[in-house]
Amino acid sequence: MVGFVCRLRRVHSRTRDRTDTVPTQHRAIQSRQALIRSAAQTFIEKGVPAAGMTDISRRARLSKGALYFHFASKDDLTLAVRDEALDAVGELEDELARAPHPAPVAVRDFAIGLLGRVDTDVVVRAGLQLRPETAPGIARPELRQQWYELFLEKATADRAAGKLPPGDDPRRSAQLLTALVVGLLHLGQEDRTWWDKDVITDIWARLLPGGTGTTEAGTGGGRGAPGADGSAGTDGAAGTDGAAGTDGAAAGDAVASAPAGETVR
Repeated sequence: MVGFVCRLRRVHSRTRDRTDTVPTQHRAIQSRQALIRSAAQTFIEKGVPAAGMTDISRRARLSKGALYFHFASKDDLTLAVRDEALDAVGELEDELARAPHPAPVAVRDFAIGLLGRVDTDVVVRAGLQLRPETAPGIARPELRQQWYELFLEKATADRAAGKLPPGDDPRRSAQLLTALVVGLLHLGQEDRTWWDKDVITDIWARLLPGGTGTTEAGTGGGRGAPGADGSAGTDGAAGTDGAAGTDGAAAGDAVASAPAGETVR
């Protein structure tokens, strides 16, 4: 009987410990996410060099000790912001790779998802603006080249499956699609209406007729692309300062950031 009581006490103790651990782990995850979001907001407002750990912890409403419990330095926190942004982009890239639609439609849906996420998620927006010059230790991912290769793979598979017209060159299609995505990402830093779902759909419909299909994200019929002065345009084409050139090169080699001149390449 004594042995049974001892075992029962041990089981109860383990159960209680596990029950106590779950809320603690949940709080730790919440604290870490709050710090990452706070850092992203501070980076956008002040730039990485001017962002202080005290500012970040105060914005997150956590102690400086809690901050250093999760991140040993500002470099570690900066890397966490970048990693979260790239993870979000990676999820969208995976969706594109699995999409059953031809490349023009799949890339349009990718652009809608990407630019919508950049517009609404401060961590993604800040993470894509980081660069080594202002955030030491950050390796700059070549997103433009990465997307070009992804779009090329998709277009090449489409051609093999007979989803592209015989005269279409997958390489040129991938160049044009890359220029559109990178150009819109660049232009939206100055005027977020470029990231609007209807604007993106309208541009695709005008530049890639027959390659717009249907999507859950929405179809055409929305407002046209912004004009050079930031007003709504009617031709749906990007302005000359960020538009894709005829050679298919991506518009704007970098995405200008809000305050500190940080860019994504």
